[in-house]
Amino acid sequence: MAARKTVTPTFRCTECGWTTAKWVGRCGECQQWGTVVEQGGQPAAAATVNAVTPLHAARPITELDTRETPRRSSGVGEFDRVLGGGLVPGATILLSGEPGVGKSTLLLDVAWHGARTGQTVLYVSAEESLGQVRLRAERTGALHDRLFLASESDLATLLGHVDAVRPDLLIVDSVQTVSSALTDGVAGHPSQVREVASTLIRVAKERDLPVIIVGHVTKDGSVAGPRILEHLVDVVCHFEGDRQTSLRFVRALKNRFGATDEVGCFDMTDAGIAEVPDPSALFLGHGPQVPGTCVTIAVEGRRTLPVEVQALTIGTSAPNPRRVVSGVDGARVAMILAVLERRARVRVSDLDVYVSTVGGVRLTEPAADLAIALAVASAVSGRPNPQRLAAIGELSLAGEIRPVTRHEQRRSEATRVGYRHIIDTASQSLPTALRDLAAAHPVAVGDTASF
Repeated sequence: MAARKTVTPTFRCTECGWTTAKWVGRCGECQQWGTVVEQGGQPAAAATVNAVTPLHAARPITELDTRETPRRSSGVGEFDRVLGGGLVPGATILLSGEPGVGKSTLLLDVAWHGARTGQTVLYVSAEESLGQVRLRAERTGALHDRLFLASESDLATLLGHVDAVRPDLLIVDSVQTVSSALTDGVAGHPSQVREVASTLIRVAKERDLPVIIVGHVTKDGSVAGPRILEHLVDVVCHFEGDRQTSLRFVRALKNRFGATDEVGCFDMTDAGIAEVPDPSALFLGHGPQVPGTCVTIAVEGRRTLPVEVQALTIGTSAPNPRRVVSGVDGARVAMILAVLERRARVRVSDLDVYVSTVGGVRLTEPAADLAIALAVASAVSGRPNPQRLAAIGELSLAGEIRPVTRHEQRRSEATRVGYRHIIDTASQSLPTALRDLAAAHPVAVGDTASF
């Protein structure tokens, strides 16, 4: 009689689903520590799986319908922009963001717009009571007879509400607070999040029901729970914004039905959340032109936004002058100051330098280098730049102005909003750009001899 073959244990990562034959402290896929657990054993010689006749035969890809997947507008244009044109039947959308940024307010507005257009919307809140959701709906004006509310944290009961209401759109707030009795662990445990998400995705596919799921984030900004959650859903959106400003952005990190380089802009007000179709004026100063300001054209997703950069310089006797920045990268500003001093002979080594952006926007791309340099040069000379001047370009350590991505799109936006003077890659170097600017506009950055 042949001896029974040994059983090989299987270890699985609770974050990403990676498997290994032996236990390791760190996942080899997602590099997370302490997430690899034993899943039981499998016989070395597995039994043969019997084939099952599929319900639908495989078809050549050339015979499939090439028409665009039907979409339905969410009623919020900026949200539709990020989704790629609207809600796709059967799609599962994960919306993440920090606490208090406005995720529930945005989705309640989406639910109200859907109900107003004749759809039946079910909003399930596992974090708030029905009275709390009703108070927020009254404040934002999101009241409608076709908008149904439920406060439920049990997955089976949630599915019972779906069977009873038969909605055209389902919103679950949030996936980390819903639990299933079929899986061990409390709500928010990786196994619970995986089970809840898998069930909601299955329901969405079976009923062609768009489902929007709210997801919590960790302190480093990533989606809380197992990494496999982001792989399961069709669309992953991130809602972000500074608590000190009312501006909010929605970005698509993953989208199976559209591009991931779109950005939706919103303004958080006392009456709820409002769309900002043209945010060009939000990041510009509205006072008289003063020394130390310059406008650049930034790109957010596919959008071009004029952003004003402001600089202030003050003489100091301290051995280490201060370098204070807000909305820009401090290391990048330090490099630009070194280029100004070495290549353009603008002395800043004995000055405290403060650089900031208007409106709380954060510039992370090198296309703002030239605008920062011109703003600092203007602050040092004490003379303002021209009123309708825009600067676009990256600075190298040699003082060269390098081209940036989407250059023509930036120039077109600058022209559209009324900027007649554009300094960009047409200038060979930063000193040349400063001299040309001073020669063309004597009241600009100062006497060319100072450079």
